[in-house]
Amino acid sequence: MRACHRSGQSRRSVDAEADCSSDSLRLGRILAESLGIETILEDITPILDAAGCYRRRDDAIRSMISEYTSQYRSKIVVPAADDSILYTVFSAVVQASSMEMKKVRLSLEAYRGIVAATNFKQRVRSMMAYYHADRLNYAHVGTPNLLEYDQGFFVKNGDETADLKPIAHLYKTQVYQLAEYFKIPEEIQRRPPTTDTYSMEQSQEEFYFSIPLQDLDMCLWGKNHGVPVEEIVEALGRTIEQVERILKSIDSKRAATRYLHTPPLLCDE
Repeated sequence: MRACHRSGQSRRSVDAEADCSSDSLRLGRILAESLGIETILEDITPILDAAGCYRRRDDAIRSMISEYTSQYRSKIVVPAADDSILYTVFSAVVQASSMEMKKVRLSLEAYRGIVAATNFKQRVRSMMAYYHADRLNYAHVGTPNLLEYDQGFFVKNGDETADLKPIAHLYKTQVYQLAEYFKIPEEIQRRPPTTDTYSMEQSQEEFYFSIPLQDLDMCLWGKNHGVPVEEIVEALGRTIEQVERILKSIDSKRAATRYLHTPPLLCDE
């Protein structure tokens, strides 16, 4: 959900599509009603279908799982970080209604194909939000927090695009504290953050971070404030090897996603 804002008034554009969880739409409406915000529901499925979003994604999954069809549910996941994981690999998880789940490690080509196809969703959502912002002469407000912004958990020219990012300086745990302060409905405060991109339920930790978000928040804060590793280890109750691996993961994601923060290059002097 994206917000458009002008002069103390606001409207929220709620973009639904074929893979969206009905729970997300329900909670979005609860939030808007609790804040007295007018909502506009847009079904972006026809746009995504016309662009080949679902077909391209399915083709990429089928390159690794031949029996996969559009009737399956799917998602991509990373393994939870532990002492046995030396580097991140992505896997596809699929499930037909009459089958158990099947998990297959993805090739680089298949992974990139799936991500490229599903990135249509964030870009179309942003396009729709800007349509309403332009129509109403409103600003477009984005909602990345510091953890997402720092670690590149966004789509360039998709959910990255906004006129204002008011919580991009707040750690994930601080966003929860802010929600409590503003008395956001309890059900929303208790809900783990999800990507709401794939047809199967999926947490942000499972899809990208691979580390519990509270632990990652603390490591990121410690890194940003020059806290000695030994103090982070004591605060988290983890081993020094585990904390060093998390800190290395933070650096790796920063390096790998640096281009997401890069403005367009110009051919000038």
